[in-house]
Amino acid sequence: MSTEALEQTLVLIKPDALKLSLTGYLLSQLSEFHTGLRLAALKIVQVSEMLASAHYAEHRGKFFYPPLIDYIRGKLHYPNEPGRRRVVAIVYSGPDAVKVIRRIAGPTSPHVARDAAPGTVRALGTVVPVKEASGAVLGERMDNLIHASATLEEAEREIKLWFEPRDIMPYMRAYETATCEEHYYYKDGALLLEHTPGSIGLLAPGVKAWASDLAALRALTRGEPASTPLDSIAAKYLINREPEPA
Repeated sequence: MSTEALEQTLVLIKPDALKLSLTGYLLSQLSEFHTGLRLAALKIVQVSEMLASAHYAEHRGKFFYPPLIDYIRGKLHYPNEPGRRRVVAIVYSGPDAVKVIRRIAGPTSPHVARDAAPGTVRALGTVVPVKEASGAVLGERMDNLIHASATLEEAEREIKLWFEPRDIMPYMRAYETATCEEHYYYKDGALLLEHTPGSIGLLAPGVKAWASDLAALRALTRGEPASTPLDSIAAKYLINREPEPA
């Protein structure tokens, strides 16, 4: 079911917030009482490198990209405890969802948040220097506790990256879905239509999927350009399927 007028946004409670035991506080700050928004979906995610790379694709090639990937995957805050590396992914739904959540989250930089918006979530965060192996400082990484989609377009991309339709009850799905009619498998970065040893099933006939994902998969099987990269589709359907290497 699609409800086009429904505005939604993605929130990620990041590993630094989890380590600081701020989850309850954040859920309270983002509750319907404070925001007027409804909780549409929530799940705990072990963030794979594929998922992290798809989420932060715009930052590839920047000096802070490698530590940013390790940060969202929980490796920096739980270097020796892979079982504790996770984020809480949430979809909020309601009027002006993107703007409401961004206002509560505050400026991206914790330093700016403390000066300009001291009552916001990110005012509780910190800024960590990013160093070369030699110890030379390259710049800074922001441990800002929470991710919040910046625009409606970004929210749609991110929600479809982190959530399958079945993660969201039908009456709260904001984007078009369709029923898959084919088998799709994934192996070593390639899309397959038949199972081969080592391949992993992504979708099967009868499964509900985002219509945009199915359009992209069908384009890829025809050798045509797809609006959504294969890794961005595969990352979602592989969430929590297998434990990540320590």
